[in-house]
Amino acid sequence: MKKLSVCVLFGGVSPEHEVSLRSAEAVLNHIDHEKYNVFPVGITKDGDWVLFGGKDYAMLPAGLWLDHPENRRATISPVRGQGLLSFEKDCVMRERIDVVIPVLHGENGEDGSIQGLLQIAGIPYVGPHLAASAVCMDKTLTKLVAGLAGVRQADWVLVTKDGFTRNAEDVIARVEEKFSYPVFVKPAGTGSSVGVSKAKNREDLVSGIEAALRYDKKVLVEEFIRGREIEVAVLGNATPMASVCGEIASGVEFYDYDAKYITDTSTSYIPARISDACSEQVRELAVKIYEAMGCQGLSRVDFFVTEEEEVVFNEINTLPGFTSISMYPKLFMASGMEYGEILDKLIELAVEA
Repeated sequence: MKKLSVCVLFGGVSPEHEVSLRSAEAVLNHIDHEKYNVFPVGITKDGDWVLFGGKDYAMLPAGLWLDHPENRRATISPVRGQGLLSFEKDCVMRERIDVVIPVLHGENGEDGSIQGLLQIAGIPYVGPHLAASAVCMDKTLTKLVAGLAGVRQADWVLVTKDGFTRNAEDVIARVEEKFSYPVFVKPAGTGSSVGVSKAKNREDLVSGIEAALRYDKKVLVEEFIRGREIEVAVLGNATPMASVCGEIASGVEFYDYDAKYITDTSTSYIPARISDACSEQVRELAVKIYEAMGCQGLSRVDFFVTEEEEVVFNEINTLPGFTSISMYPKLFMASGMEYGEILDKLIELAVEA
C-alpha cells in the first residue's frame, strides 16, 4: 500500500508562533514515520517557508531549527490538482503532498487563511474548512452563531478600534452600564489567551482594551462568569464524537498564556470535577456547537460550569494546542486513544472530507 505523504506545517506569521513550534514538536515525535512520508515545513515569522532538514524535533521550540544545514526553501503550489511541495537548494525538487496537518495557531493559520490556500490547491488538510475556521476564530462571529443556536454564553459588548479612538469615554460608559466589574477583555481574533485580560476597575478596562487593540481591530468585553473551566475535545466529520470532560484549575486570576505554556501554576483534572449528568450535558453541547459552526476534523470546545452546574459556552478552538501538556490530546488519550492514533484518525478524516 502506497504511503501517504504528509506535510506538517508549523510556525507562522502569528503571535502564537512559539506555541505552534511546541505543538509541532509533539506531532512530529508521535506521527508514525514508518506509515507516512513526513515533510516538516516551518513558516518563519517573516513568512518564509522552510523544509526542516533535521530529525531532532526538539530544535523547533528551542528556536534552533532555522539554522539546520539541510534546510531548504519550500512552497506549496496553488495550482489545483498538483498537490506539490517544491524544495529549492541547488535545484528545484518536487514532492506530491497527500495531506497537510496545519499545526498553526491563531492569525494566518487558524482563521481560514491557510485553509483557503489549501482548498484552492485541492490538497486535503486536517481541521475545519475556510468558513468554519474564520467564524470560530472571530469571537464576535462565534457569539452570533452560538446565540442563534440557542446556547447559553457570557453576555458581551463589542468595542472597535475606530469607536474607541473616537470616543473612549462613551465606550467605557456603555460597558459600565451593562456590567459590573470584573469583566474580561479579549481581542476578537486571537487564541491561546493572547491579549486577554481581566479588568477589575475602570483603569484596568481602559488598559485592557488598549492592549487587546494591539492584536485586533475588534475587542470583546464579556461579563464575568464564576465557575470551573471545562474543556471538551471533539473529533469527526459527519458524526463527531466528544471526549471526556477535562477541567483546568489555573492557579492564577485566569487561564492566561503564561499559565498555559510557560509557568506550572495550572492543574488539570481528567475527568472534570462535575457530576455525570453535567458532564453529559457539556459533551452534548460541545457537539451541538461544533456542528452549528460547521466544523470537521477536530476542535476543542471550552465552557464554564457554575456552582449550580449551569453550563456556559466560552469559546471554540479549531486548531487547539498539541503540545505535550495540551488538553486536546490528553482528553482523547483519557478516552482510550493513543496520541499516534489521534493523528491517524485526523489524517483519515482529512482524506475523507
